[in-house]
Amino acid sequence: MVLHLLAAAGVLGLLTIVPGPDMAVVTRRALVGGQGDALRAGAGVVCGLLVWGCLAVLGLTALLTASPGAYLVVKVVGVGYLAFLGFQALRGGGGDSPVASTAPTRGRPFLTGLATNMLNPKIAVFYTALLPTLAPPSLGAWGLGTLVLIHAVLTLGWLSGYAYLLNRARALFERRRVRRALDRVTGVVLITFAVRLATERT
Repeated sequence: MVLHLLAAAGVLGLLTIVPGPDMAVVTRRALVGGQGDALRAGAGVVCGLLVWGCLAVLGLTALLTASPGAYLVVKVVGVGYLAFLGFQALRGGGGDSPVASTAPTRGRPFLTGLATNMLNPKIAVFYTALLPTLAPPSLGAWGLGTLVLIHAVLTLGWLSGYAYLLNRARALFERRRVRRALDRVTGVVLITFAVRLATERT
């Protein structure tokens, strides 16, 4: 069972470091508000994973993926939200002030991370279709819950480390041209994820 959990953790670790909307949002928050905002956004992402995980353990994510109407609603809202964040980044919503002097925005980064994750129906599909196949059968629902916690811890560690690295490169990000270039890249990435989500078949 231990080897089974370690193998599952390895798979989850690989999936965690694959760039996605969560990393793009953390990058954006780091550019706008520094490491503190990036960590808050990461915490919101992890809380979103825990919510999806609880729903998966209770079997409620299966209801979402089995209902085309409900899935479509979450998908449309998620696409709109990612596109909104992308266009906001393209417009340079953070302004031209240096990262180091930008004041924290309190709960907003957390809510941004939470909403980005909760409005991504692909997480529901992942927790419904793939995660149960990684869980040790002998543990039943406890195995699925354990993998949810492992995934949350891995994600928190990865995004926190990523935020730290971004903060270490703060001097580079304080250059106006670099900030604007990263704003554009982050905006394009978020819009690309929105388009992919909109065009992918369930």
